[in-house]
Amino acid sequence: MLILASQSPRRSELLRNAGMDFTVAPADVDESLLPTEEPLAYVQRLAREKALAALAKAPAGALVLGADTTVVLDGESLGKPIDEADARRMLQLLSGRSHRVMTGVCLAWQGAQGPQTLVEVEVTEVEFAAMSDREIADYVSTGEPMDKAGAYGIQGRASRWIPRLRGCYFNVVGLPVARVCSMLERAKEATR
Repeated sequence: MLILASQSPRRSELLRNAGMDFTVAPADVDESLLPTEEPLAYVQRLAREKALAALAKAPAGALVLGADTTVVLDGESLGKPIDEADARRMLQLLSGRSHRVMTGVCLAWQGAQGPQTLVEVEVTEVEFAAMSDREIADYVSTGEPMDKAGAYGIQGRASRWIPRLRGCYFNVVGLPVARVCSMLERAKEATR
């Protein structure tokens, strides 16, 4: 039994589209960035914490999937905006520049010696076209940026400002599906 430790509708949709059967059991963890924490360590930590929190409540034999995505520009993590002004700030920073999207993925299960985890990170480089102040204001007014790392959704209206990327598109949406499938195969082998 696969459990998704996330309430993200995008992650659920990606798993469904890949033909996976799963249930949703969101994990409530503090997503604050720790002082001096690097973005790579941040997404690994949160993915692991989410998976382990959901595993603690999961039925025996469950495999739990936790994930966390951040947008990284100049070494700074850009998470979900706290308000519209923060969304505008993030989009101004991204405008006309390339950035990286990192998603930490963790699979957790109960082993003979206690909880076991498999953690990996997918990185995609995204090129963002220049946006005018008016375009940024109009985009923010749609509400789309408000629940997304970096204040944009590549699968939505922001697609018009992303001419190219290098890496996994689904990672930018919120879950690197091919990596998850590969990890699931390895985790299933480990639980046999």
